[in-house]
Amino acid sequence: MPIEPTHTALGTWSGGHFMHFGAPIEEARLLDLLRPDERIPTVITADAYGAGAADALLGRSLAGLDRDAYCLVGAVGHDFYDGEREGAKGFPRFTDPRLRGPGEYGAYLRMAAERSLQRLGADAFDVLLLHNPDRTGYTHDAVWEGMAALRDAGLTRRLGIAPGPANGFTLDVIDCFERHGALIDWAMVILNPFEPWPGELVLPAAEAHDVQVITRVTDYGGIFHDDLRPGLPLAPRDHRAFRPAGWIEAGTERLERLRPIAERHGLSTLQLAAQWNLAHPAVACVVPTLIQEAWDGAKPVEAQREDLAATPTEVVLSPEEVAEIRAIGDNTRCMALKGGVPDHEGAAVADRWTLDAELEAVGARWDIAPGALQPA
Repeated sequence: MPIEPTHTALGTWSGGHFMHFGAPIEEARLLDLLRPDERIPTVITADAYGAGAADALLGRSLAGLDRDAYCLVGAVGHDFYDGEREGAKGFPRFTDPRLRGPGEYGAYLRMAAERSLQRLGADAFDVLLLHNPDRTGYTHDAVWEGMAALRDAGLTRRLGIAPGPANGFTLDVIDCFERHGALIDWAMVILNPFEPWPGELVLPAAEAHDVQVITRVTDYGGIFHDDLRPGLPLAPRDHRAFRPAGWIEAGTERLERLRPIAERHGLSTLQLAAQWNLAHPAVACVVPTLIQEAWDGAKPVEAQREDLAATPTEVVLSPEEVAEIRAIGDNTRCMALKGGVPDHEGAAVADRWTLDAELEAVGARWDIAPGALQPA
């Protein structure tokens, strides 16, 4: 029988090949790293990573495995078939009006899902996520009719949404639950003890709409792997260079404040972060980035994988400990968010648009004031 996403998962953005986190590891190591097993049976990919290359590599990793022994989560939404890469912005969404109109959304989604599955060597996904949608992707019926058609055709068992690539899209995600929640089984958001905001704001709505949540960036840029320290070099083009100055220093200081809680339960710091995420009722799965740091003697990604695999299934943290961890890691209003936000004026762009009356009404229904989404 196919399985649901498990409490821990692997992502093809690990290992430095398709997303620039740490140093890229050798392909043979990456194949082994991403191969699901009894301890971590869930693996997540997106067709846009490497313009299909991540799918193809994962397909080689999955070759020969019993299909019923692992959970396969995919994502489609960036059009690298007909779209032109736009520098650091990446490929446009398939809903970009320069590429097609609503009448063609379903055909694109069918094509993208089938080609992703072909690269993966699989007949169907267990979960297929709409990857990094724009405002049209969150709202348009034709998009979600196209997603439903994939499920009806047997190309996936479950459907979901994965906002990004950066943090935010808070009211847009909730709006999507309200509009299309009958189709949505899973959502993937950024959440960890040092970035509780704004991901935590969508969790009550997810629970109310029976949407289970996968949380990425559980490791907080590698801090929770307990290997990253101030003064150590990041790999060339490392995405973490875009984080604010001093984030490593602040993160390691806060990590020391959490260490007694981890030791009290016999947890590593990564396991503590995973447990904190899983303590939220809507959260069912954590997927940290496994990062091979660039300096000699850095913790191998294989050791990080073993650490993740040993994460207890049952939550061991008390409500008081969850609240204490949240207070230590509080990052409320620390950054400008993406999606519908009150500080954006003018025409919509790919990742930011005006907080219109519909989104303001969503916020009112879920007790999220517009000011709660503005940077301090």
